[in-house]
Amino acid sequence: MLFRSRVVPRVVQTESQTLETVQVDDTGLIKAKSQVSVTLLRQPLPDGSSLYMVLLPAGTFLMGSPHAQGHRDEEPQHLVRVNAFYLSQTTITQRQYKAVMKKLHPCRGKGLDFPVDRVSWFDAQGFCMKLSKCTGRDYRLPAEAEWEYACKAGTFTDFTYGNMITTDLANYVGLHTYRDGPEGIYRHGPIPPRGFPPNKFGLFDMHGNLDEWCLDTWHENYVAAPIDAAPWIREGTTERVIRGGSWHDPPLLCRSASRLKLDPADGEDFMGIRIALSLRTE
Repeated sequence: MLFRSRVVPRVVQTESQTLETVQVDDTGLIKAKSQVSVTLLRQPLPDGSSLYMVLLPAGTFLMGSPHAQGHRDEEPQHLVRVNAFYLSQTTITQRQYKAVMKKLHPCRGKGLDFPVDRVSWFDAQGFCMKLSKCTGRDYRLPAEAEWEYACKAGTFTDFTYGNMITTDLANYVGLHTYRDGPEGIYRHGPIPPRGFPPNKFGLFDMHGNLDEWCLDTWHENYVAAPIDAAPWIREGTTERVIRGGSWHDPPLLCRSASRLKLDPADGEDFMGIRIALSLRTE
């Protein structure tokens, strides 16, 4: 008997969504709320469920941060041009991962609606390859510059919500504070996506919850970095960039510009996947 993997029909299905985002003052209190409208591509999955990709507009942004705010590896700040692209609205859930990979992944978070964790860079690449094969679209991990552009969403502050973060807005180790901000709670693990307000691009959990893999290899700083948001790959370097911070990190590591490195074979409790799709593939 000949078995064939199910191929999801290549049908572009887009829809609009209106969401509420927030801005906070320097103490972490909400000072303003606003409505954002986003365009979503709904990607059907082999089990009948879906994942949602947000259309991010083309633009130019200032990547990195000055040393007074961050670390030397976030310098020099530089302008980067980014083409319009899609980014998954949330990190990939265990349900979505199972639908594509045909198996459950062992995770710290217990439940199909939790984000898939303990994924290595190689696991993330494998997910993108299988999703691309069954959909006819070239899904991939985001470039590091694309990731930061998506996180900042037009802001110039330390976080997408402002210059302060609290555990009402992100999942991190609340026993640690950011600057003179308040202490919060420590959840000791990831939580399901959409637990906090989205940013101005309509993306959830860009700060904390799970670190997210990028395509790029690690570079010690941004000297000679690409200005067109292309993945920056150094031959002979194995370590890959992770972004966003996690439930296991202090808030300092959850800033929009914060960046860390990890061996691509490591699949820790705090590692997750967010995927991208270039417009030219549509």
